[in-house]
Amino acid sequence: MKIYEKAPAKINLMLDVLHKRPDGFHEVEMVMTMVDLADRLEMSEMPRDSIIITSQAGYIPLDEKNLAFQAARLIKERYDVKKGVHIHLDKKIPVAAGLAGGSSDAAATLRGLNRLWGLNIPVQELQVLGAELGSDVPFCITGGTALATGRGEKLTPIENPLQCWVILAKPPINVSTAEVYGKFRANQISHHPSAKGMIQAIEAGDFQHVCEGLGNVLEDVTLKLHPDVEQLKQGMLRLGADGALMSGSGPTVFGLVYKESKVARIYNGLRGFCKEVYAVRMLT
Repeated sequence: MKIYEKAPAKINLMLDVLHKRPDGFHEVEMVMTMVDLADRLEMSEMPRDSIIITSQAGYIPLDEKNLAFQAARLIKERYDVKKGVHIHLDKKIPVAAGLAGGSSDAAATLRGLNRLWGLNIPVQELQVLGAELGSDVPFCITGGTALATGRGEKLTPIENPLQCWVILAKPPINVSTAEVYGKFRANQISHHPSAKGMIQAIEAGDFQHVCEGLGNVLEDVTLKLHPDVEQLKQGMLRLGADGALMSGSGPTVFGLVYKESKVARIYNGLRGFCKEVYAVRMLT
């Protein structure tokens, strides 16, 4: 028996960091949604009690450093599963890109193994399990569009997701999330994006106000470390994107585009900046 799961990428339409918590995590407020750029996972049971990860991508770890491996190990240990699994990961989402590719793989693994092994774990329980693996994993369990608070694990679904094109561009650099948060200072932020305003714009189907409300307080840190990201963002806007923002801690920049007639021009123009450019739809 084989189980197939899709693991879509996420983007942050707004990301605010409020303060550092006593547990070392940061208190955040984010509006997140998913786009149609996805890894695909194939899971099959093995007779021996082990976890095997394979992938066509030669640049990702296939051992316990891989979040899909960690997810499989966690669900086996927590529910006393004495079976093995082979997970083949068809990797499409860029790594270390601010798109939650690893978190989405972990979420897909939890969903898939829940089905493969007939564990009947409720969604809310899967999300609690996912929070042990990473702050974005609970959102990736269900996907859609949501307000995420706490350290990212407290989710409130948002109805009426956007219908638009999304251009993703990742420059050839890697950004350390830990380094970005380490250099972030909440008391130095002069403007905080509004989660309430973004939610109202999404629910009203007001694309213009969604674009105007895009904001990410981590941008200032990453742009100082990597000026190429700022050039990419400004290039995206010059080429005609209706709004542009860095996703997560970066370095990927996304542009929202309402008119399909603009997509090819922006895509082709950005290919001059970097090789990893994708034109996808918002998932609804």
